[in-house]
Amino acid sequence: MSGASSDVTSEELLERILSSLESDKAEDIEQIDLRGKSSIGDFMVVCSGTSSRQVSAISEKLVDRLKQDIGRLSRVEGKATGDWVLIDTGDIIVHVFRPEVREFYQIEKMWKDGLSPESV
Repeated sequence: MSGASSDVTSEELLERILSSLESDKAEDIEQIDLRGKSSIGDFMVVCSGTSSRQVSAISEKLVDRLKQDIGRLSRVEGKATGDWVLIDTGDIIVHVFRPEVREFYQIEKMWKDGLSPESV
């Protein structure tokens, strides 16, 4: 299965990510198309978990599913605290927040308004 991840388009990867997040009861899932806006990836997904424990569990299960199902390895930041976990799959950046932390940073608002941190 070593070459499997190269056969998956970013759209197919997005569907797998959204499916994993939904099955783990992530809340307020938003996807942002980054194509043409940024070189960091094709899509960004932002969602919330109800607690630090759920944020960590959602993140862990997503990383495990991508590795098992399509051989995609992901880089993970922030899992130890469970407030905000960033998962970099290469084509897609996933942010899993506790609701208060998400409200504070409002990361999807920044990207949806057409501004990227690169251009500010």
